[in-house]
Amino acid sequence: MDLDALQRIKKWHVAHQQDHPVEYHIWDAMLVLWLMGWVGWLPALTFGAWWAVPLLAFAMSAPTLYVAWRARAHRQRRLRCDWLAVR
Repeated sequence: MDLDALQRIKKWHVAHQQDHPVEYHIWDAMLVLWLMGWVGWLPALTFGAWWAVPLLAFAMSAPTLYVAWRARAHRQRRLRCDWLAVR
């Protein structure tokens, strides 16, 4: 997922924060994980924390995985996801 897609989804959540507060906070959590994944590489490699590498890779892909999970649930009609159109 590129930065433009992340920004478009974030703008949708900000615009609809009053209507979908849980969605807003979940997306913020996905962005925090994404940022932690990118920022954590240098300290993990510097200090030899090889155990953190899979966690960082997962954190970096958290928004993409979340969007894919939501899109799948939307297609299966388990939940409605209005912000999928802004991708």
